[in-house]
Amino acid sequence: MIREMQADIVIVGGGTGGTAAALAAAKSGKTVIMTEETTWIGGQLTSQAVPPDEHPWIESFGCTRSYRQFREGVRQYYRDYFPMTPKARSNVQLNPGSGIVSRLCHEPRTALAVLHQMLAPYIHSGRLTILYQYAAESADVSGDRVDSVTVRHLETEDQIVLRAPFFVDATELGDLLPLAGIEYVTGAESKSQTGEPHAVDGDPLPQDMQGFTYCFAVDYLEGEDHTIEKPALYDFWRKYKPDFWPDKLLSLTAVKPSTNEPVEYEIFPGQGKFPLYQYRQILDPKHFADGTFDSSVSLVNWPQNDYWLGSIIDVPKEEADHHLYQAKQLSLSLLYWLQTEVPRPDGGQGYPGLRLRPDVVGTVDGMAMYPYIRESRRIQAEFTVLEQHVATESRPDGVAETFHDSVGIGCYRIDLHPSTGERPYIDISSLPFQIPLGSLIPKRMKNVLAASKNIGVTHITNGCYRLHPVEWNIGEAAGYCISHCLDHDILPTDVRNDEERLASFQQKLVSEGIELAWPALRPV
Repeated sequence: MIREMQADIVIVGGGTGGTAAALAAAKSGKTVIMTEETTWIGGQLTSQAVPPDEHPWIESFGCTRSYRQFREGVRQYYRDYFPMTPKARSNVQLNPGSGIVSRLCHEPRTALAVLHQMLAPYIHSGRLTILYQYAAESADVSGDRVDSVTVRHLETEDQIVLRAPFFVDATELGDLLPLAGIEYVTGAESKSQTGEPHAVDGDPLPQDMQGFTYCFAVDYLEGEDHTIEKPALYDFWRKYKPDFWPDKLLSLTAVKPSTNEPVEYEIFPGQGKFPLYQYRQILDPKHFADGTFDSSVSLVNWPQNDYWLGSIIDVPKEEADHHLYQAKQLSLSLLYWLQTEVPRPDGGQGYPGLRLRPDVVGTVDGMAMYPYIRESRRIQAEFTVLEQHVATESRPDGVAETFHDSVGIGCYRIDLHPSTGERPYIDISSLPFQIPLGSLIPKRMKNVLAASKNIGVTHITNGCYRLHPVEWNIGEAAGYCISHCLDHDILPTDVRNDEERLASFQQKLVSEGIELAWPALRPV
């Protein structure tokens, strides 16, 4: 028997954007059902195990109030529950991991705990229901509206029909779009389509998209041996050398993303090169009382474990499963290589004291619950953000395009990792930008909003709209927009395309702590 459930809003996908959308809608008094394929909500913050990538001004401005509350909640979680040094406890800008990538590097399970705290009033009251390990299977559509979405439990095969006046696609791959017949694009657009300077020549390449990564956590116990069993595909990955790479992928030579020139890394600091272990270090024992931790913990999301040998979008399940398996094998092979063969400064090979930490990511095999997805299906939106709107080279006045329908702001370089077409990095300067409401609204479907990496951006501009605070802002804006539509019996397109309604909605966003414009700032 198939069950049915109903709410004001159904959010398909419980990642960073989906969680922010649920928080906004529930705060607005709406009933919400949110599905999540894994057992952890939070997406790239948690189940994908990626410490936040943020802009230089994040501690002062440039994110929503609720995202700032999340960040401060992470710091407070350590203060409340861990024996910290007085210096660390009093540090208002505590970076728990002392990682290089961000001013706030932390464990994914800490992020999970804080998200649960933020959602607790709405979960406990019954306003928000989270369906874990459920994935969208089909959708019933009437014309330009979605009537229901059927989801299936990934283990029990239990099915639930979810009904609501409005739906949000916050899945990591834009999974609701093909199920509901919502027009979308994938991969790399061509110059003839978008006019973007860095778009591909000739025809578009719908299967050419950024690689994904299975992240994992390690600590280091010198003098101990935690070498894993040799991975099944280690011999393949140990020999693999891309044509556009200066050395084998499993080496300490990679490329500088902005120039694709060779660069040399080291694992631990000491030789004056970029230290990979410290790059995304998520726990630093020096912040805690002596004896609390035996080692620092680092999250491995490095150039050496980006996987680009094939896409997992719009391919047969067997092909997608093959690439997911190969990507895990790449990450395990990287770990085995680090434990056994990586050159050490003393002339030796390998660090057998590197220990895989499955507990940090909540899995048995030690790989993150879900691959880190950089690029999704993207809606054909009422408005699509192009490179010309945000790239520094395209904006001679030094200011990104002003969007009248701004629902938030973001800032990150246009950062594209090597692609499934085996094209190298595209990493170019961009300007602090706005998030247009039109990029969240499909051209045709009236009662669905996008709330993740599936918004109206291109292969190029996805590179700067895909990071943590931006995805959070996108999801939060989607949650508030649908709540506003329910309150006023209108549609998202009505909000965007009516001057008074848009002004009223934007005023609501500002009152909820969402910044709609940047001050004058430098490029990144």
